[in-house]
Amino acid sequence: VQLVESGGGSVRPGGSLRLSCAVSGYSYCMGWFRQVPGKEREGVAAIDKYGSVGYGESVKGRFTISQDSSRATLRLEMNDLKPEDTAMYYCARTNGDCYGPSGYVSVEPRMFSEWGQGTQVTVS
Repeated sequence: VQLVESGGGSVRPGGSLRLSCAVSGYSYCMGWFRQVPGKEREGVAAIDKYGSVGYGESVKGRFTISQDSSRATLRLEMNDLKPEDTAMYYCARTNGDCYGPSGYVSVEPRMFSEWGQGTQVTVS
């Protein structure tokens, strides 16, 4: 299985970016995560094979995760970007489920087993 991210770059606060991840192989859940040097990896958004989604609190209402019908492309639409969104963004996948105790899709990074190389997003 391979995951290859694209679409990162630099943008002004309030701007938008779209990230894409090319995914090969079967995935039950896929997701987007981000990490800043010296900090733990943070869950941004995740989606299961049925299209149910989950978001991190800091991006709700601004970011949208989606997958194409073949589930070969994972996207993250990011709007109203803030300087605190600056990070390396990674896509990830798992063959297992990604549901939290509530039964909803979780963005917990430890539930995802395979990771892409990342794409940098800078908001300034």
